[in-house]
Amino acid sequence: MSNTQQHRTGGLDLGYGRVSTTKQSLERQLDALAAAGIPDDQIFVDKKTGVTVDRPGLSKLLTYARSGDTIVVYTLDRLGRNLREVLNLVHDLADRGIGVRSLADPLPINTADEGMGRIAFLLLALFAEMERTFAAERAAHARAVAETKGRRIGRPNAHPDDKIDYARLLRREGKSLAQIAAKTGIPKASLHRYLGVTA
Repeated sequence: MSNTQQHRTGGLDLGYGRVSTTKQSLERQLDALAAAGIPDDQIFVDKKTGVTVDRPGLSKLLTYARSGDTIVVYTLDRLGRNLREVLNLVHDLADRGIGVRSLADPLPINTADEGMGRIAFLLLALFAEMERTFAAERAAHARAVAETKGRRIGRPNAHPDDKIDYARLLRREGKSLAQIAAKTGIPKASLHRYLGVTA
């Protein structure tokens, strides 16, 4: 479903569909794109398999699209793996004079539209920036609360706190890592981390 014909001068609606696993079906997206009047030879698709993040269909579409074209998707999230990636792509396309239109988002978006569709996209960009700020604030707050309560942030220690405290005591008494490992049962690799020993 990728177009191999020569692109005529601008103004085409180009469809794009994507599913993230082989078990998902493209049928709903393809039906919606066809209902929007997009011919099969102007629809590009990606069906990701396994852990690959390659999207050859999207790459072909981006190479094929010209200024004046509009990329049509079922929902805007089909264009990327997260909101920031989608927004960056839409901005890059706008710089090339290529619009983006979604068919089934709660508030359908058309970036070529100077009205509500454009406002909806700008709101999405604002929400993405707000979420980035909120996430950073939540992480900072969680760290501050944990530090006040004497808890550490991150992966929990693999060994009991009392053994680690004993290891620190032995280290202050001048014991070697081998001696501490023998007394506490904590491997030397872990002792390096717990005791802040770099060599």
